[in-house]
Amino acid sequence: MLSGWLLSALALVYLGCLFAIAFYGDKHALYTGHQRWRPYIYSLALGVYCTSWTFFGAVGTAVREGWAYLPIYLGPSLVFIFALPVLERLVQIGRAHKVTSIADFIASRFGKSRPLAALVTVIATTAAIPYLALQYKAVAASISELTRPFGHTPWYRDAALGVALLMALFAVLFAKA
Repeated sequence: MLSGWLLSALALVYLGCLFAIAFYGDKHALYTGHQRWRPYIYSLALGVYCTSWTFFGAVGTAVREGWAYLPIYLGPSLVFIFALPVLERLVQIGRAHKVTSIADFIASRFGKSRPLAALVTVIATTAAIPYLALQYKAVAASISELTRPFGHTPWYRDAALGVALLMALFAVLFAKA
């Protein structure tokens, strides 16, 4: 078990490294002149997503429900195997209409309707909230497992709140519009 100050120091060093990498990536685009790097960067990003989801989501589903976790992997795998032409067509249409989000894409298919884009945004945001909550809960559970806090902690010392605030700060500083 780690002490709170050691865990905090390690987390700050780790976050500092993430912020430094993001800052460097913001200033120096890696693959603007080297298109061959794109698949590798995408694969690494997908690996990070799959790692966090697998560790905190799919494993729990497999423990609770047995083989019912299989669709978590089967669905995306089948899409990438059999629906690649459909995905390529979606990318072509997106580039032709210069859209950057699912809301822009759907609205562009229906006369660039702003109300429709707003509705799609609300639906997509509502659908993403459980996944964000799962990530915050997983990180908070990991922190509490490493530090083993005793007794009730006040709301302002909640690890999930701190993680959410740090992620929001990261998004504000490094998100591309």
